[in-house]
Amino acid sequence: DLYRKVFVFRNDPSDAYVVLRAKPEQPLQNFTLCLWSYTDLTRPHGLFSYATKAQDNDILLFKPQPGEYRLYVGGKFVAFRVPEGRGDWEHVCASWESATGIAEFWLNGKPWPRKGLQRGYTVGAEAAILLGQDQDAFGGGFDVYNSFSGELADVYLWDVGLSPDKMRAAYQSLRLPPALLAWRSLSYEVKGDVVVKPRLRE
Repeated sequence: DLYRKVFVFRNDPSDAYVVLRAKPEQPLQNFTLCLWSYTDLTRPHGLFSYATKAQDNDILLFKPQPGEYRLYVGGKFVAFRVPEGRGDWEHVCASWESATGIAEFWLNGKPWPRKGLQRGYTVGAEAAILLGQDQDAFGGGFDVYNSFSGELADVYLWDVGLSPDKMRAAYQSLRLPPALLAWRSLSYEVKGDVVVKPRLRE
């Protein structure tokens, strides 16, 4: 149970990452991804990478610069322009549904304008799921200059689109529905220089 704990990625650039163990029972027609991150990086970095053998960016949450997040589904992305962080934790939730191709993006509990992405696509179930790197091949192929340095916490992945109330609940760390990946019951393996530490603030 990683309650009130964080992963600290100590080095910049870094070859370290965290492997997350989750097995969707079937390919994903919908998903919601939420996490907290804390970094002073200004270069591009991957936060959450879900690769299948067919597609290395089946789901990718990527931050190319301080004022932008990108959500990739099936190798294509939409960009969300955000205020540049003021040196604080940022909470991101991104969701996507195949039927409409609608991608939602929430930053610190507030929704951004929705965008269209990969209508009719299906995300594969056989996946390598990593934190802190951007996979360019199944389970590897990292560019260290896309690596994450800083702190990550409260990572969740659901196989449904969360309602607005649940999106806000994730930001407020309230009770959440059962997830494919849940921070309180995370099955993970650290690869390289990543340390689990208590969270420094509420």
